[in-house]
Amino acid sequence: DIKSNKQMNRLIIGDVGSGKTIVGIISIYANFLAGYQSAFMAPTEVLAMQHYHSLNKLLKDKLVIELLVGSMTKKEKNNVIERLKNNEIDLVIGTHALIQDNVVFNNLGLVITDEQHRFGVIQRKNLQNKGNKPDCLFMSATPIPRTFALALYGDLNVSYIKDKPVGRKPVSTSVVNEVNLKEVL
Repeated sequence: DIKSNKQMNRLIIGDVGSGKTIVGIISIYANFLAGYQSAFMAPTEVLAMQHYHSLNKLLKDKLVIELLVGSMTKKEKNNVIERLKNNEIDLVIGTHALIQDNVVFNNLGLVITDEQHRFGVIQRKNLQNKGNKPDCLFMSATPIPRTFALALYGDLNVSYIKDKPVGRKPVSTSVVNEVNLKEVL
C-alpha cells in the first residue's frame, strides 16, 4: 500500500501480540525513508508511553521520536509542537493531544491509530487532515467483520493477522469478583 500512488486506508486486525505494531514500525520506517513525518495515536497515555518506549528501542538511532500527551507540562508540549512544525521530529507518538488545533505537522505522510475503535470518526479525521492525504493504518485487537468495518469506516482495506509469533505467551482472560478488586489493581 505504501509503495502505491493511492492513499493507504487499511485496518489491521489481530490478537494482542500478533505483530500489528511491527507492521506499524515497518510502515513508519518506509514513510521516514520517503521523507515524511509519522503520527502514532493511542487512546491512553499508558499505551502511548508503551509504544514510545518500544519504538525508541528499535528506531532511536534512525529517527527523531517524541511523545505528546496531556500530562506533559505546557513548556514540554510547546517544545514538541514547535519542533514538529519545523520538521525536526520524524515520529510523534501520543494521545488525543495530537489532534489539538495547535499541533501542526510539516510533512505528515502516515497516520497510525492504535485501538482505533476507541476514537470517534471526527477524531481520526482531525489527525488525518493535518497532512495532505497521508497514508492511514488503523490497528485493532477487536475482531470486526469486513462488512461491518466497511459500513463503519467506508472505503477501507482490511487485513487479518491470524498467526501468533513464535514463543508468544498465552493470553489469559479472567472474570474477577468485585471483592478481589484490590488484588487485581
